[in-house]
Amino acid sequence: MLRQLRGDLLALGKAVRSERSAKLRPRTATAEKVVQSICPYCAVGCGQKVYVSDDRVIQIEGDPDSPISRGRLCPKGAASRQLVNAPTREYKVKYRRPHGTEWEELSLDDAMDMIADRVIDARDETWEDKGPDGVTKRHRTLGFASLGGATLDNEENYLIKKFFTALGAVQIENQARI
Repeated sequence: MLRQLRGDLLALGKAVRSERSAKLRPRTATAEKVVQSICPYCAVGCGQKVYVSDDRVIQIEGDPDSPISRGRLCPKGAASRQLVNAPTREYKVKYRRPHGTEWEELSLDDAMDMIADRVIDARDETWEDKGPDGVTKRHRTLGFASLGGATLDNEENYLIKKFFTALGAVQIENQARI
């Protein structure tokens, strides 16, 4: 308060500075590069600036050049650095066998092959060529469905719809709420 009374009545200058605050630097000052990105949480598509140092994300901020978000992020988008740098983040495929009690690591190729095999098996086991009358053509399966996430854009949803329709799936939906 004394510093304010000595000439900085609105506390906009020297009155609010201390030795500690004079040494403070923004987190973005040490960034080696800035990468433009899109927030992964919903379908709005807010622009992000991702600050990187030593191949590690050090800060994520809203991108003021984004025509969608104009530099703003919701609380989840603003905290997305924690998503990237969380110490509990998994970098390997984890699989727990039916009735198993332990997780095991699989290679991505093995996991993708397992998924493909299960889709093919489900399609083969539940394929309906004709209806109960034996005449009506169905050419479908009720053995699996697709539910797209809210982060998918129209083009991705279109391709997913085409893919699952080609497989014969009937239940195809997405949860785009925006």
